[in-house]
Amino acid sequence: MLSHTEENYLKAIYQLSEGDRKEVSTNAISEYLDTRPASVSDMIRKLAEKELIHYKKYKGVRLTKEGLMLALQVLRKHRLWEVFLVKKLGFNWDEVHDVAEQLEHIQSPLLVKKLDEFLGHPSFDPHGDPIPTESGEMPGMLQVPLSDTELDGPFVVIGVKDSSTEFLQHLDSLGIRLGLKLQIQERAVYDGSITLEADSRIISVSKEVAENLFVSSHKNA
Repeated sequence: MLSHTEENYLKAIYQLSEGDRKEVSTNAISEYLDTRPASVSDMIRKLAEKELIHYKKYKGVRLTKEGLMLALQVLRKHRLWEVFLVKKLGFNWDEVHDVAEQLEHIQSPLLVKKLDEFLGHPSFDPHGDPIPTESGEMPGMLQVPLSDTELDGPFVVIGVKDSSTEFLQHLDSLGIRLGLKLQIQERAVYDGSITLEADSRIISVSKEVAENLFVSSHKNA
């Protein structure tokens, strides 16, 4: 049985490692969790003793096979609860993160299994992030930031890189949501902003918004 803090560290390491593809520095963990470096060092030592991470001084941290599976299960619970809160309780997509942060620590595999069944085995959460399966498999989906697209569309909004409350509320103010079909009308060379057409409306988004908005071509979405 892991503490809530230990689970938070494993999830953070997974997310910082971009799906366990690279080592993560203790400084990155400290900044991500807004925690003192000394506290991070203590927790890293505890997780290493439990054989949940590999740690080499000056080289960073990497999840072990067991640590990776535990991180994925915490992530799975978090994202399933987000789906439940939005689809069944009517929360907005910018309201669910903090609540799901609490619910993700419930230790009941049967509850998680029943929740998954109740929701119809969703593959993605309300922000477009993939939900790991019970066995730890991650659904595949090509996520391309709007800013990196070479064509002008049509596209469908499939996710966000930034799931902060402020960013999601900004998208709401622009009328941008998951599943929205859009076409690029103009790309500004000067500041990287993009003018879009969606729902017979013209929407202008900044470079920062475009970098944090994932899209897929309409025919592949």
